[in-house]
Amino acid sequence: MGTLIGVIIVLFVLGSMMALKPSGIDQRLDKLRMTARRLQLNPKLVTCPDWVKGKDNEYGRGMMGQYCLVLEDTKLPHTRYQVIDGQWRPDRSFIDTKRDDVKLTIPSITRPSQNNSNTAVKKIDFSLDKMPLDLPVSIEPFVKGLWTKANSIVIYWEDIAYVRPSTNPTYQKKLIEEDLLALKEKLEQWAIEVHKKPKS
Repeated sequence: MGTLIGVIIVLFVLGSMMALKPSGIDQRLDKLRMTARRLQLNPKLVTCPDWVKGKDNEYGRGMMGQYCLVLEDTKLPHTRYQVIDGQWRPDRSFIDTKRDDVKLTIPSITRPSQNNSNTAVKKIDFSLDKMPLDLPVSIEPFVKGLWTKANSIVIYWEDIAYVRPSTNPTYQKKLIEEDLLALKEKLEQWAIEVHKKPKS
């Protein structure tokens, strides 16, 4: 009887330890985000913004990976882009169409408090309009949106889909750094384009 109780206790302890161990997908995701952090892509898990298509292709639903590249000594305009047919397209909800001259209205959450909450502060930037994403095939299908502000360029993507076997069957641990470096390079290129004079 004492042996049986001892076996049950051992099994209970082992079961508890196994329950604490992260799943394979969690370990892959941790590796991806740690590598991104080392490459200064500043990854975060955030609630899907209301202008980005998230879970079940619905706006603002679920959680989303947010990777932010900070560019020192750079001033970027406030812009938002969505992915449509593999290209960047400006987020139309970010444009104040009630005015004669098309301008960009910064939402109050990102704008210093002012007396007039509808102040249009900058002409809309179309620099990336219709520009193809041209990202690694293991990342591109999961990219949802892009946001530039101050000295940062932020990409929203389903990073968990990158490490999940059902959505990325070609996942290879050794390609994580290469893929993230390609993503970082594209973010730098897009930031340069946005930093230039906007297209008319």
